[in-house]
Amino acid sequence: MQKAIALAKVAGQSGEIPVGAVIVDGKNQCLAQSGNRKEKTQDPTAHAEMLVIRAASQMRQDWHLQDCTLYVTLEPCPMCAGAMIHSRLKQVVYGADDPKAGALRSMANFPDAPFSNHSFPVLGGIAAMECRQLLQNWFQHNCRP
Repeated sequence: MQKAIALAKVAGQSGEIPVGAVIVDGKNQCLAQSGNRKEKTQDPTAHAEMLVIRAASQMRQDWHLQDCTLYVTLEPCPMCAGAMIHSRLKQVVYGADDPKAGALRSMANFPDAPFSNHSFPVLGGIAAMECRQLLQNWFQHNCRP
């Protein structure tokens, strides 16, 4: 999670909402890492989670990531949660809850929903205070009232 937090800080310094993500394989080897890149790429799907899922799948030449754990600083949105289900992740670990758009626990539980064809364990609240503070500070300095 500390690597994801470091990536979130870099994203925030680059004008992105500070979210970072890392995917590791079953041997705890990092396959992909990224911060948000929506502003840089002008791509609304360039969330950190989407970027690491794509990169890990391309690196492996296989979209099945069933032995992988994804670490992310903010609870994933519905789009990212859907990609996590479709990539068959083994587990997701996240930092801060997202009370507005969180799709793993706060607003919805996509992995355990009846429409989901794959379920995985979710561990939330890891380094939550640090992750939440990073987001709050960024929004205070980058958004006008």
